[in-house]
Amino acid sequence: MIDLHCHILPGMDDGARDLLESIEMAKKAIEQGIHTIVATPHHLNNRYENPKLTIIDRVRELNKVLLEEKIDLNVLPGQETRIYGEMVEDYEIGEIMPIDNTEYVLVEFSSGHVPRYTEQLFYDLQTKGLIPVIVHPERNQEIIERPDILYKLVEKGALTQVTAGSICGDFGKKIKSFSLQLIDANLTHFIASDAHNTSNRPFKMREAFDMVQAKYGTDMVYLFKENAELVIEGSHIYKEVPERIKKKKFFNIF
Repeated sequence: MIDLHCHILPGMDDGARDLLESIEMAKKAIEQGIHTIVATPHHLNNRYENPKLTIIDRVRELNKVLLEEKIDLNVLPGQETRIYGEMVEDYEIGEIMPIDNTEYVLVEFSSGHVPRYTEQLFYDLQTKGLIPVIVHPERNQEIIERPDILYKLVEKGALTQVTAGSICGDFGKKIKSFSLQLIDANLTHFIASDAHNTSNRPFKMREAFDMVQAKYGTDMVYLFKENAELVIEGSHIYKEVPERIKKKKFFNIF
């Protein structure tokens, strides 16, 4: 299993505090059946600044330690960038880190807002050959209230990634319900952990996929896992035609 979104690099953001915690996270990832993790430290979210070259160096260091510790986990470089207007320019000067130098770039919104310039920015990113992947849209209050915002972005080529813990109910019943509705409406393409530690923000990947299998069947599990593999390969992913979500359905709970 591949985890496309994880804060395993030590001391870079609000994820692993030090190398010992990174090692502990790596061991827990193996227990979950994860063999490859994309390290995605926060970048420019008002607290942290982690440009591309710094991330590449820190990933190299962590992989060396994991090899010495005989932990069979491969860490790849990535970045979780808080959306801002100069993303294209900073990509061109080497500040923005797509997932392992593929065309897929993780983009984070604030918890309560989607900027008005998002559609234009995503268009500009795509003209540069990049594919924006919106992380945890199910936790954005504006998207919850106005899901057509997400529908329009996906319709125009953006992808999305739901957090495993959201599917498991770790962020509350409303967010769990909305996460499942994103799956129902073909408005999400990946499930990833967004793990920050082994206690209050763990991986939950196995549990999330068990729930997806129970509700949607094996084919849906395969689609999400295969999509993660295709991203790492730099290939085109599988995606169905997106559908609009009706707001009245928000409070259905699985």
